[in-house]
Amino acid sequence: MQVIKRDGRLDDFNSERIVKAISLAMGQTQGGIDVNLANAIAESIEKAFSSKKQVTVYEIQDLVEKKLMASARKDAARSYITYRYNRDVARKSKIKEMFLEIIEAKANDVTRENANMNADTPAGMMMKFASETTKPFVDDFLLSPEAREAHQKGYIHIHDKDYYPTKSLTCLQHPLDKILKNGFRAGHGASRPAKRIETASILACMSLENVQNEMHGGQAIPAFDFYLAPFVRKTYVEEVKKIESLLGKDLSDLYEYPIQDYIKKDLDGLTGKERDLQAAINETINRVHQAMEAFIHNMNTIHSRGGNQVVFSSINYGTDTSPEGRCIIRETLLSTKRGVGNNETPIFPIQIWKKKRGVNYLPEDPNYDLYQLACEVSAKRFFPNFLNLDATFNQSKKWRADDPNRYYYEVATMGCRTRVFKNRHGEDTSVGRGNLSFTTVNIVRLAIEAAKEAQAQTGLEFELGSGSQKYMTPEYKKVVKKIFMKKLETYVDIVAEQLYARYQFQCTALAKQFPLLMTAGLWQDSDKLKPNDTVASVLKHGTLGIGFIGLAECLTALTGQHHAESEASQKLGIEIVTRIKEICDEYSDKYDLNYSAFATPAEGLSGRFTKIDRKLFGKLKGITDREYYTNSNHVPVWYKCTAEQKAKIEGPYHALTEGGHIFYIELDGDATHNPQTVEAVVDLMDKYNMGYGSVNHTRSRCMDCGFENADANLEQCPMCGSTNIDTIQRITGYLVGATNRWNKAKLAELHDRVTHC
Repeated sequence: MQVIKRDGRLDDFNSERIVKAISLAMGQTQGGIDVNLANAIAESIEKAFSSKKQVTVYEIQDLVEKKLMASARKDAARSYITYRYNRDVARKSKIKEMFLEIIEAKANDVTRENANMNADTPAGMMMKFASETTKPFVDDFLLSPEAREAHQKGYIHIHDKDYYPTKSLTCLQHPLDKILKNGFRAGHGASRPAKRIETASILACMSLENVQNEMHGGQAIPAFDFYLAPFVRKTYVEEVKKIESLLGKDLSDLYEYPIQDYIKKDLDGLTGKERDLQAAINETINRVHQAMEAFIHNMNTIHSRGGNQVVFSSINYGTDTSPEGRCIIRETLLSTKRGVGNNETPIFPIQIWKKKRGVNYLPEDPNYDLYQLACEVSAKRFFPNFLNLDATFNQSKKWRADDPNRYYYEVATMGCRTRVFKNRHGEDTSVGRGNLSFTTVNIVRLAIEAAKEAQAQTGLEFELGSGSQKYMTPEYKKVVKKIFMKKLETYVDIVAEQLYARYQFQCTALAKQFPLLMTAGLWQDSDKLKPNDTVASVLKHGTLGIGFIGLAECLTALTGQHHAESEASQKLGIEIVTRIKEICDEYSDKYDLNYSAFATPAEGLSGRFTKIDRKLFGKLKGITDREYYTNSNHVPVWYKCTAEQKAKIEGPYHALTEGGHIFYIELDGDATHNPQTVEAVVDLMDKYNMGYGSVNHTRSRCMDCGFENADANLEQCPMCGSTNIDTIQRITGYLVGATNRWNKAKLAELHDRVTHC
């Protein structure tokens, strides 16, 4: 016989639980505990339900009350009723406490789980109410017992678990050309195809916004410059026709005029068609600039997901060398440099410069001037980040410099690091593809457990943490590595199977449930689906990510030193991540799907794992003694080293983590005076075969007069005396305009960050 619990889960009938509950109730009365009566009632209840395969916990409790009322211990019956009521209240009180904290807009790990989600607004509160009440449903009905237990105990973390029942996918690299060419239908109206740059800009915003409501992750455009370039020329032709109409003369020979570059020039001294040509170019540049400015403004103000979060958007650009593509790139950068509103740094879209030799990296390359501008803008506005197309794992044999659609074979990334490229079911590309879901393994927990078991096996006793390597014998090192690797394989297997189960559940969704993503053909091959078809046939193009967090703390637990302190630790770190990648490859073959290792960007997760592990193992130096675990394979933020040392250590992990990775350098001082430091970081990425990177620094800004500087501790504006100061910081790979939205763990990490000289 099984018992149906309050939350719907099934459990085996256990009469001892009835005896315990009755005894606890009896213990609150003057008559004391009568074990014989408690056992007799438990036995009679088991007998009463013996013919049933299932019984609810409420049926059992009701019968316990009746049996006690029918006995001589009516006092115990009353006590049991009170006990039952109090237990129900206790269960509900946790939910009540959590809901009250959301209602009262308290800053905690629940309301500050995502720094770019304003959980204090009515829509944001509704999202959090739904999120926190959905997760238990997933635990009880959608996860395997192994996955549920591993998540609850902190061995793994299932990301976006609240979205699990919706069958939504994580992210998408938008094939924007489809939207611009065909338009789309969303809600009660249809958007017509684009004819000019302003419309193209608006449709790009609408595409990102609408699909964001159908997915739980970020949205990206893989080739922003290539997609919008044709509309620069169309806009130019419009301007020529305006001049024709104004002057009453034929300028049709200028429609196809071979413009070398869209550079604004003074009209003074120009005559005839030369003047007409330049006037049209000048007006085209003005319109492109305004369109790019509008795009950036919209991406920082348009809300999605119930109206509580701006679109988590990214754009990739930099490799279109056509005059029109260069115009898009230049005006996007100049609009970003100027800022939004009252010259504030735009938070979104995350801008990503695609760096490639022969295109935009060396002085002789056609877009080198724009690369220098990109570094200048990044030094002031944090963006663009830099994607290294020259990294060995980012190259495609099909890429050709003379191919007008070469962007299709260029890797694109999104958000703080997510990468999609290799595809078992089609050509390697980022376009029209995204991640399906990902889950992270707590390798720090596994390392601590392995170390304790190794101590027991070898008879050694010492305090785990930094400096403990002096107590480790060769035998111990061999034993601890073997134990850890076995644990790692066990939990990566659990994650791989959990991801496959989630994939199968996602496959049951109908195309019509994703009105733009699927029915508009944005997801690869989805244009072949009918509204009532399942999406099973096209989800194979997505990726499943197996992430990890805290490599530095993991290595400290295993060896006494992290990978920046010891070559032996670095060697072991590479072995660990290599094994994760190997298991991803094994499951890719097993299920014929695109599994990939993922360098997890830990925001709320960094504190969750640490909190659980500290409760179990206490504060271990260099392991659990901070509020957070270090992001993925990064050198700890508090460890002082040079930029090149950091690059040399982190570089090898990029080739192993094809699901996503990032390298960053923390700069000291005002980077706007030295954009060459940004170029130096890109040079390090090139030298050490890294895929994606960014530069961190600080921009503090007076919200009243617009004064800016690099002082992270600016409290009062030196220009106007205002204390209304906004400080921009990068949290994982994206920006957050106000650190009061960060959770405690990330605030602690921010406090510990040191610069890399």
